[in-house]
Amino acid sequence: MKGSPMGTVSVRMDDDLVGAARAAAKAEFRTVQGQIEFWAKVGRAALDNPDLPASFVAESLMSMAEPRGDTTPFVPRSRAQA
Repeated sequence: MKGSPMGTVSVRMDDDLVGAARAAAKAEFRTVQGQIEFWAKVGRAALDNPDLPASFVAESLMSMAEPRGDTTPFVPRSRAQA
């Protein structure tokens, strides 16, 4: 639920999946738990939006998590050249 404190649940996972998550987490500066949560969010969003490539879904979720101060506003070329 949104707004509620995050609970913890113990889940058994395949060692290969955890190893892959550990490597990806290190590269993406996340915890192993954070990486698995990210993959779950990407998977859920990809299933909800089958017409979008999974890479687009992942990049969209990552951009939504960035602090707003680190973003650059989009300016269409038509306005930038005027």
